[in-house]
Amino acid sequence: MRLLNILALLSLLSPFTASPLCAQVTLGSSGAEGEPFRRQEWRVPSPDTGMAAHAVLLRPPGAGPFRLAVIAHASTQNVLRRAQMPQPEYRALAAFLVARGFAVLVPERLGHGATGGRYSEDQGGCDDADYARSGRATADQISRALAFLRMQDFVRKDAAVVIGHSAGGWGALALADADPKAVSAIVTFAPGRGGHANDEPNRICAPQTLLAAAAEFGKVARIPVTWLVAANDSYFAPAFSRQMAEAFRGGGGKVDFRVLPATGSEGHWMIEFEDGVKAAGRALDAAMNQTTPGRSNKP
Repeated sequence: MRLLNILALLSLLSPFTASPLCAQVTLGSSGAEGEPFRRQEWRVPSPDTGMAAHAVLLRPPGAGPFRLAVIAHASTQNVLRRAQMPQPEYRALAAFLVARGFAVLVPERLGHGATGGRYSEDQGGCDDADYARSGRATADQISRALAFLRMQDFVRKDAAVVIGHSAGGWGALALADADPKAVSAIVTFAPGRGGHANDEPNRICAPQTLLAAAAEFGKVARIPVTWLVAANDSYFAPAFSRQMAEAFRGGGGKVDFRVLPATGSEGHWMIEFEDGVKAAGRALDAAMNQTTPGRSNKP
């Protein structure tokens, strides 16, 4: 038992080396190889040396190699809310992806929940919001998790998919300048920052700054983006989300913008629930099946 504790500590302190020690905990009843997916707790690299980020990994039966899907979670400027955030899992979405042959990683970024540490994604105040810098900080953490998982034997080196929600989706947009052979598609659910300013629905902090940053991301984008928003999203309503998508496209990015049916009482959180995943199913499948030149996008 003492040896296991020492090994666990070493894996936390040295996240950039070999595959981390991780206890496999299956969500199924028996834990057998034939279960729909296997759940493991991992530690992945972060921008802070010596600090690993918590993550959940789910994958299909078998040895792979599997295509990789990374889900980037939402965030908040509120320090207390961030500290109290549970480990994000997006279970319905992860199950959808695993059923299609993906290994799914949901990393918890710095400054959130059990991972803790500094919050590198701070967008600043409303008057001096720096949404471009914030998005790139999020993208950096997504990129580190992607690179680490691609080193594992059970993960393919190509055709990964990044799926981002809210602030995580904003970071995914900033990641659209990545190698399109390594990442074949990006899917964003209501991407943005500064929504619900002062906790007020349909109020966005410095919206023109947000539009300018979207255009900036579009200028260097190389990966096609599927941009999804629910009809009843009060953080980034469909009309404003369309403006952001057009700004991204105007900068040079390739984007497929879609408004999905109203889901639940607040559409911004649709992707956290089974009904929301069902509503987005066709769009998700279309994005995942996009063909990368010279590559197979089959799992």
